[in-house]
Amino acid sequence: MSGLSKRSVVLAGHATSVALEPEFWAVLDRIAQQRGLSKAQLLAEVDAARGRRPLASACRLMALNWVAEKGAAT
Repeated sequence: MSGLSKRSVVLAGHATSVALEPEFWAVLDRIAQQRGLSKAQLLAEVDAARGRRPLASACRLMALNWVAEKGAAT
């Protein structure tokens, strides 16, 4: 995998950044597009549902789960 790519977003009124590999960002971009959301909206949903899990980890898990579901559906 490639190095990390950082993106900034405002979540719950606070600016933060998330560092993920470009491959994970590509999947998250597809998820957001498929659901008609902006990247910020998708990350806000991940943030709201992640509990105590780090945001980057929650993003990676969302991407992995989406790929696993899409792979099973084809």
